[in-house]
Amino acid sequence: MKKIYLVATTTLSLLLCLDCIKAQTTQNQPAAVSFGIRDIINSKILNEQRRILVYIPASAASEIYTKQRYPVAYLLDGDAIHFSSIVGMIRRLNSSYNCPEMIVVGILNIDRGKDFTPTHINSFQFIDFIDSISVRKSGGGENFASFLENELIPHVDSLYSTAPYRMLIGHSLGGLAVINILTHHSNLFRSYVAIDPAMGWDNQKLLKEAKGVLANNSYSGISLFLGIPNTMKAGMDTIKVKKDISKSTEQIRSVFELRDYFITNRQNQLRFAYKYYENDNHISVPLITEYDALRFIFDCYQFDFFSDDYKNLESIYENISKHFGYKVKPPENMVNYLGNTFLSLKYFDEAIYLFTMNVSNYPESYNVYNSIGDYYSAKGDKTNAIGNYKKALSIKDVNGK
Repeated sequence: MKKIYLVATTTLSLLLCLDCIKAQTTQNQPAAVSFGIRDIINSKILNEQRRILVYIPASAASEIYTKQRYPVAYLLDGDAIHFSSIVGMIRRLNSSYNCPEMIVVGILNIDRGKDFTPTHINSFQFIDFIDSISVRKSGGGENFASFLENELIPHVDSLYSTAPYRMLIGHSLGGLAVINILTHHSNLFRSYVAIDPAMGWDNQKLLKEAKGVLANNSYSGISLFLGIPNTMKAGMDTIKVKKDISKSTEQIRSVFELRDYFITNRQNQLRFAYKYYENDNHISVPLITEYDALRFIFDCYQFDFFSDDYKNLESIYENISKHFGYKVKPPENMVNYLGNTFLSLKYFDEAIYLFTMNVSNYPESYNVYNSIGDYYSAKGDKTNAIGNYKKALSIKDVNGK
């Protein structure tokens, strides 16, 4: 299979170069690049209009392949910069089949101090909340969770081609909201990413509460990734900080305490991982945490595109289906691309194996019969080639395409 890898990679690289040259020579005017939709939802629960950004995978617009439903990543603090970085990571990881295609919903802020905090307090000294006046609206976390569950998620599901799998990502106070929803609304999402969550909030009230709740409930099938930056003052280390009682270390001590709880209490079956980022601070840590979180949460996606893994696609996707909690088939476009790559290299056994898999999984798609017709044509089998081309045309005519 190494020979296939080298030849296929060279062929693919040449095709990409030709595409680039064609684009440069045929496009006279610069074009805008866009990958998001702006949407607004009128919330009765929050009594305000909430703006969201929505990314839809490009395959959703395909007229060739069978329409899919996509898992959804909900992003707190979902401004354009944060939104674009998450979308970019998911697209890049999906291009190497290390995570699924996903819809991304970025929730723009109005008052994060109100929305992300589970309890009301009058003062809090942290990087998010240097102005104690802004804390006075705090404590709207349960309303915000209700908004997610009863308004935003149904709104997204009604408009877009969503699958039942949902992920929630939050940083700082947003990370506090993630832990609150994991604790009190665990079935709302299948995976959670908490980045330096503000666990010192309200004298660690949620931290103390979570320990009891998380110990007594089952979190089977749910994943959590915790990102911890180095927010310690000079002279401190991860050992010394646990013994420190100063206000300046309360945040990192609280997050370490949460981490230690998850490590030592595995009876609830929560799938948990964390990483301490010694060289990152509170501001720089989201990007690297989110990448590592995606790799952990979707570690069932370990498909080497140009190896013998193609023979194990069905078992790989059985494992992926267990992770998602519903049946996930090998994507038609991926299998079709791989099959055509093998066909172009005259690896006929590999090509027919993949094309046959696609016919079995997507019998209503005209494309799968067209591709298997190409296989028989390349083999010189005119009868089977014509039969499959006719089948493809009959489906295409029925679908009006």
